[in-house]
Amino acid sequence: MKLASPTDFDVLEALSDGKRNTAANIAIEIDRDRAYINTRLPILADQGLLERIGPAPNSGLYEITEKGKLANRHREAYHDEQTDFEALLESKREN
Repeated sequence: MKLASPTDFDVLEALSDGKRNTAANIAIEIDRDRAYINTRLPILADQGLLERIGPAPNSGLYEITEKGKLANRHREAYHDEQTDFEALLESKREN
């Protein structure tokens, strides 16, 4: 799993309250460029950290997944070269 740190973790943190949000709102909240956030959200969704939700298929509305919440909680482990971050998340999901 390759994440853009700290931006991807900032996105996860912004959505960690469980509420749904759009790239425009997230970009404002974390003080990042909206276009860049628009490129990161689908990547995070592909990795199972976020889910794109309706009502329309292309609404641009996202929410954090359980895996995303775990990644956010264990963000310090991402920078530990001895830790397989993907395996860590999978082990935590199984518990």
